[in-house]
Amino acid sequence: MEDKSEILKKVLVRAKQEVARVIIGQEEVVDKALIAIFTGNHALIEGVPGVAKTLLVRTLAHVLGCDFARIQFTPDLMPTDITGTHVFNLQRNLFSLVKGPVFTTFLLADEINRAPAKTQSALLQAMQERLVTIDRRTHELSPNFTVFATQNPIEYEGTYPLPEAQKDRFMLKITMDTPDRDEELTLARRMLGRESPEEILAGDSVKPVITPEILTELRNQLMGLRVQEDLIGYIVDIVRQTRKHQSVLVGAGPRATQSLLLASRALAAIEGRDFVTPDDIKSMTVPVLEHRLILRPEYEIEGLGIVEVIREILESIAVPR
Repeated sequence: MEDKSEILKKVLVRAKQEVARVIIGQEEVVDKALIAIFTGNHALIEGVPGVAKTLLVRTLAHVLGCDFARIQFTPDLMPTDITGTHVFNLQRNLFSLVKGPVFTTFLLADEINRAPAKTQSALLQAMQERLVTIDRRTHELSPNFTVFATQNPIEYEGTYPLPEAQKDRFMLKITMDTPDRDEELTLARRMLGRESPEEILAGDSVKPVITPEILTELRNQLMGLRVQEDLIGYIVDIVRQTRKHQSVLVGAGPRATQSLLLASRALAAIEGRDFVTPDDIKSMTVPVLEHRLILRPEYEIEGLGIVEVIREILESIAVPR
């Protein structure tokens, strides 16, 4: 009988192969998205328009056999537009629940910072507990429920910054850059024929590799990956140092420690290993911490960036041998 850890590795490899049929390049982005999914967490995706943020999530949902829904956040969006509401049915003479788009597996919250805090907060219970309360009744969501929220990094007019409590619920910040020349050339050539990414996804060439039930089982397999005690201490020291660094106004909380531990373990699985290395931790430190830190204004004015601060913190902490 095949070892369960081997099944997890094979599924991750196959999933990446199927996604690569649609998404050109962006290997690190795909890895980070899979990390969020297989650890049961959520991801914040940042990138300029046109870098396939929506297509990425749609493709992942298709490949992993899960439902997909998208919400375009706008200033006039109401919480009930996300969760749903009860509507009176004249024929049956009673109120019926009309479920909102949150009742899905993979939810794309597009331009989440364009809606006010009241609307953004409609996702908090769903993200934390995978439950939705509508008119004092609580409904369960899929155990694989995952939010991918997008932000445009260059256009902030008319936007509402995400509250710190909500940003902390996103395990990772995934930055999607524009493709390099060769990748963009490949995309341009595909668009001239019938091989555009959207048409490939709509066709039969991209196959689901698992079902939602198997996804839930495989997520549990990550619990078997070893993390040495000194590496756990290394993660704790990194996060605690963010609260002491002279340029940081608000450091990362304990949830960041949990996220960095889980993300490092998932990265090891994607790399085909059943143990975590210091390099796994270093690779995931920026994605896990970048959206959680707030710098002191005087350092921001001087041009200091959060990524630069995180790298300084990494250099200041001894790596376990």
